[in-house]
Amino acid sequence: MILGGIDIVTLIATLMAASTPVLLAATGELVAEKSGVLNLGVEGMMIIGAVAGFAAAVGTGSPVLGFLGGALAGALLATLFAVLTQVFLSNQTATGLALTMFGLGLSALFGKGFEGVRPPATGKVPFGPLSEIPGLGRILFSHDWVVYLSLALVVAVWAFLRFTRAGLILRAVGENAEAAHALGYRVVAVRLMALAFGGALAGMGGAYLSLVRVPQWTEGMTAGAGWIALAIVVFASWRAGRVLIGAYLFGGITALQLQLQAAGYAIPVHLLSMAPYVLTIVVLVVLSAIHRRGVQAAPAALGRSFHAST
Repeated sequence: MILGGIDIVTLIATLMAASTPVLLAATGELVAEKSGVLNLGVEGMMIIGAVAGFAAAVGTGSPVLGFLGGALAGALLATLFAVLTQVFLSNQTATGLALTMFGLGLSALFGKGFEGVRPPATGKVPFGPLSEIPGLGRILFSHDWVVYLSLALVVAVWAFLRFTRAGLILRAVGENAEAAHALGYRVVAVRLMALAFGGALAGMGGAYLSLVRVPQWTEGMTAGAGWIALAIVVFASWRAGRVLIGAYLFGGITALQLQLQAAGYAIPVHLLSMAPYVLTIVVLVVLSAIHRRGVQAAPAALGRSFHAST
């Protein structure tokens, strides 16, 4: 199906892959913020995951181990943030910004030796005849396993927060840490686990950039994806379903600007490059204003340090 020189089926299929890094990072950040911690270091965790995942995949020849390496690197960086903010009670905003700068610098240092190297290919999931279905086969059954994992994680996080006792405890810690502590819950431990999970998903999102989306290592290749993930969580009102919509909106606009360039539209390349970021934020702000209707959806204790008095 061609519309204005743009293949709609290819556009939709491409947006799913383009959305995956941001979707993974935003899903992880959603869990972290639900625990009451604001981690502005998503960009740093993504770029560390990108270089660590790339190095692991190239070193072992296995893209699966590459993704695991990226997730582990992101989790370790998030754990560092967690120790600084939850144990030593450093300012969450300043520490998150420092984490981003640290991640960008460290990745540039360790990534020098991997420039120009090609990683092992990440294969697509074999769906057999399903992938041959006109239109739907290309859209739904032509992706690698990480795309489907990202969707499964959104559903799992939604179900976890909504239906499980552990999810209720996590939300209680994010709403009122002192009350949760008074009930006997280990607030710091809950937040440490939530942050490590968020860091692992951010690292995996970064690894997807270097192993699948590009695929190669380039300094600063996240290009603001971590900040978009943060914006999506806020404007999605801390709801998993809206995080999915926001991430796919960003991926759709990213895929569209590439299609417009390929179709030869006379639009300056700089405008096309910035369009995904600008339009995603504008649309998410509008949707957030419509859906929230003045109600504060953020966890009540978000960004507040907790210190047990007893």
